[in-house]
Amino acid sequence: MIRKRYIACLFALGLTSSMMAQNLEQAKKLFLEGEFEKAKPVFQSLVKKAPSNANYNYWYGACCYETGEKVEAQPYLEKSAARKVIDAFKYLGKLYYDMYRFEDAVDNYEQHIEWLEKKKRPTEAAESELEIIKQGARMIKGVEDVAVIDSFVVDKNEFLKAYKVSRESGTLHQDNSIAGTIYQSEMGNKIIYGDQDPDGKMQLYSRIKLINNWSDPEPLNTLNEQGNVNYPYLMADGVTLYYASDGEGSLGGYDIFVTRYDSESSSYLRPDNIGMPFNSPANDYMYVIDELNNLGWFASDRYQPEDKVCIYVFVPNETKVVYDYENTDPTTLKEAASLRSIRTTWKDTDKVRIAKQKLAALIYAKDTEKKEGDFLFIIDDSTVYHTLNDFRSTPARAAYQQVMQKQKDYDMLSKNLEEKREQYAQSNRSQKKALAPGILDLEKRTEQLLKEIEKLTLNVRNEEIKKLKH
Repeated sequence: MIRKRYIACLFALGLTSSMMAQNLEQAKKLFLEGEFEKAKPVFQSLVKKAPSNANYNYWYGACCYETGEKVEAQPYLEKSAARKVIDAFKYLGKLYYDMYRFEDAVDNYEQHIEWLEKKKRPTEAAESELEIIKQGARMIKGVEDVAVIDSFVVDKNEFLKAYKVSRESGTLHQDNSIAGTIYQSEMGNKIIYGDQDPDGKMQLYSRIKLINNWSDPEPLNTLNEQGNVNYPYLMADGVTLYYASDGEGSLGGYDIFVTRYDSESSSYLRPDNIGMPFNSPANDYMYVIDELNNLGWFASDRYQPEDKVCIYVFVPNETKVVYDYENTDPTTLKEAASLRSIRTTWKDTDKVRIAKQKLAALIYAKDTEKKEGDFLFIIDDSTVYHTLNDFRSTPARAAYQQVMQKQKDYDMLSKNLEEKREQYAQSNRSQKKALAPGILDLEKRTEQLLKEIEKLTLNVRNEEIKKLKH
């Protein structure tokens, strides 16, 4: 009897080991396929059973990093890197980079590359990533000391509505016929905008208002050479141009750059990254200076869910003032560079108070303007409507009323979808399963409604153009 029990125990133990090995292989396969959310529970279970296993620590830590649980990831990645797991150095470097611990990030990436070389594995991708990290290490040494007076989170697809700038600063808007944002000068005689080229790459173009129409789009070739470029803003001097690019010199995603127009060569000079705190490892863009009100604006999706963006309002410095890197507390420097808390930038209380008063006045003035002009609808290169009374075609006017109603429905559905997605992100597995069908249905409905809006908008434009020609 004892012998039978012993054999049964051995069999059960062997079966358990076999199942664990099978689960491990499945989880590794999911990991390599990028299915980190699915692989994570298996590695979590394995690392609990064998907390000293370096590979389990790496796989679980990497899954946590990839699924956004970066605080959870840190101890596991540190443990696996200490045990010389090659790719753990890479993930730990990424994590430190996100934490603005740039020197630690550089050190880990250099160790990662060193081990790759020892194992005769390719290093090109890691070396490219290391250059970006080194850019961050350089940039943290020149963080601008700027007062950021306010910030507010808005829907990413409507973020321009949050910009309250003076008429003298020009206008910013979007149009369904153009993929990027459009800057128009105060006089209304020049636009610079981002749009896709035939290969789908975002590029910058400019057009000049002629007597009765607009000039053909002219690409800003010297700025279009690297990556995607978008979100242009031209200062009132007509020379200084701010824009965003995800190409060379970017910390990750879009970064804000500045350049100046050279009249002798009829082209823009080599651009400069404007640095921190305006740029971050996330996407940062749409930098605007309202010289009349002495306020600056920019957008960033740092610390935000996928459908949101944060608008920061700051007081521009007359000349750039930076923190003393050698004599500033590292924690203070990281907070200033990352804008985790904008209150840490409020050193000059009078400056902040005056700027807040100006911002409040701008917001009130813009809200009043909204009552006078209901919308902005571009008919063609030389015609823009602001009220229903502007339409000359009765069918076009009626159709545009349908567009506005559908847009309201779309906004309502989008808000509902966004709330459901946020709820989903914070739910457990069973709750996610219950929420998923409703989210899928909302996604289909919003997608269909957006197509209807685009089609109807095109019909409105064509109908009105037909009327204007007669």
